[in-house]
Amino acid sequence: MKEQNRTIGIAPYGGSAGGWGALKAVADAIRGQMSMKQDVIALFKVNQPQGFDCPGCAWPDPQHASSFEFCENGAKAVSWEATSKRTTPEFFAAHTVSELWERNALELEGEGRLTHPMKYDPATDTYQPVEWETAFREIGEHLRSYDDPDSVEFYTSGRASNEAAFLWQLFAREYGTNNFPDCSNMCHEPTSVGLPESIGVGKGTVELDDFEHCDLVLCIGHNPGTNHPRMLGTLREVSKRGATIVAINPLRERGLERFTSPQSPIEMLSLSSTELASTYYKVRVGGDAAMLKGVMKILLSMHEERLQNGLPGVLDEAFIREHTEGFEALKADLDATEWDHILTVSGM
Repeated sequence: MKEQNRTIGIAPYGGSAGGWGALKAVADAIRGQMSMKQDVIALFKVNQPQGFDCPGCAWPDPQHASSFEFCENGAKAVSWEATSKRTTPEFFAAHTVSELWERNALELEGEGRLTHPMKYDPATDTYQPVEWETAFREIGEHLRSYDDPDSVEFYTSGRASNEAAFLWQLFAREYGTNNFPDCSNMCHEPTSVGLPESIGVGKGTVELDDFEHCDLVLCIGHNPGTNHPRMLGTLREVSKRGATIVAINPLRERGLERFTSPQSPIEMLSLSSTELASTYYKVRVGGDAAMLKGVMKILLSMHEERLQNGLPGVLDEAFIREHTEGFEALKADLDATEWDHILTVSGM
């Protein structure tokens, strides 16, 4: 029963994040998608000043890039984007849509890129090739049939390259709408609306260079090992210079615990790793807001206690007065929130 319920590609793993396992995954992805020579050349241009941005994630590039500014996920994304595999009309003629529906996404991805415009034929339950002129004409007829451009959604995958996404949005804006509900848009639109109301700017304010000077990094509710693996190299440097990394996550993510850098010959040859999070708190799912309220209650208590003892407080009161609103209301809410409630909801 456990074997039947196991997710394809996921299995128990006792090693650190990165290391030889990551290199093997990169080699398998390249070997399975392209000729080694072609793909290796492409990888040397990923996240380089004269190259292209990796479609795998949006982790920033350092001012002085190394030769390998990509991770396992990035190598896989590039190999899939630049694959030499092709899915021809003959493939679709041999497989009905009902049959393809039973395949998983990894299998379908492995068939390669389309070579022709395809249109579904209900009579045969297959996709049939059509000429480009036919495809353009029918798409145009559909787009002209709507009275309101905003009734059309121009959806695309967040895995698409920046260049392809740029051309796609130009086309949609020419049509008359900015309705782009791709996965990146749905992820970042709440931040672009909520953050200006909270901190005055619609994106994070941390720069990559800040990691070189900070004393404490709080990693809350994210998994860099999967979502932005290049951050592991940055966290490794933070840990190496003795700064504190605190992880707060319902699950224990290996990418927040320890990391073997593929660019470190010593770690690779000695099979060693660098410990990342010095402390790991497993907050209950949905309990992060309660946890943060608890942290704020402690900070307020520390601040008031130090002032009463004639010591400098831990809060920057001048900054709060000049740059924030509603602090007294926040403080009153924190005072009214019982510790039993915070501990129960946060699970900490």
